Amino acid sequence: MASSRQQREQREARERLRAYQARQEVHEVRGRRRRRDNVLGIVGGVIVAALAVTTQIVYFTAGPGAPTPEPSASATADAGQNVGAPDSSLAEGRTWTGEIVLNETVTLGISLDGLAAPQAVSGWIQDVQDGYYDGKTCHRLATADTFSFLQCGSLDGTGAGDPDFSYGPIENAPPDDIYPAGTIAMARASGDAYSNGHQFFIVTGDTTLPSDAAGGYTVVGTVTSGLDQLIRDITSAGVDQATLGSDGTGSPAVPTTITSVTLQ
Repeated sequence: MASSRQQREQREARERLRAYQARQEVHEVRGRRRRRDNVLGIVGGVIVAALAVTTQIVYFTAGPGAPTPEPSASATADAGQNVGAPDSSLAEGRTWTGEIVLNETVTLGISLDGLAAPQAVSGWIQDVQDGYYDGKTCHRLATADTFSFLQCGSLDGTGAGDPDFSYGPIENAPPDDIYPAGTIAMARASGDAYSNGHQFFIVTGDTTLPSDAAGGYTVVGTVTSGLDQLIRDITSAGVDQATLGSDGTGSPAVPTTITSVTLQ
């Protein structure tokens, strides 16, 4: 039979073993917790970074920091090439005047600069001669204080581009990225100077549209009369809330269709 001393030593040894095992368990729990916290921290950092990148992308391609008139247009299949567009000589290097009629009642006098934007004006001339714009809709509206425009001319009314009609380069873009009220400019895909097409936007209030990798946005001309009527009868009603996007744009609350476009 073991002596009292041996029993005491065995008991102390068991207690030391239990204490050691307890410390090991605590250490392992802490290690697992640190690893979990590290993983959560990494995941959280990735999420924060992704949100930051997403915010920047939205800001510069679809938000108040950039002209989302452009996201409606699709990039050309062959970068750097015109597709279905007329030669820039069609603009004759002169000023073209005419009218855009919306919803049969809103008449805008317009002036297009064939010298400053010969390719874009030539595209307009061809579209007008073909009767392209008649019956097309104005599918997108922005009404923020420094981001205001009405975008029109989409092939199918959804903002999709026309794969059979696109051109470049960017012409007559303002060096300061400021597009004054009354400016008529061409919509295009982000980062693609050769994705101008049928779509255009009418700026209804001084708007800053930062250039992207391709540059600014082709200013084709100006509204010379009727802008106040456009604002009063159409854009002042704001955006249809059911179509409101993350950038604050959407379909105009007053459905808007191009009745006709004339040039001479």
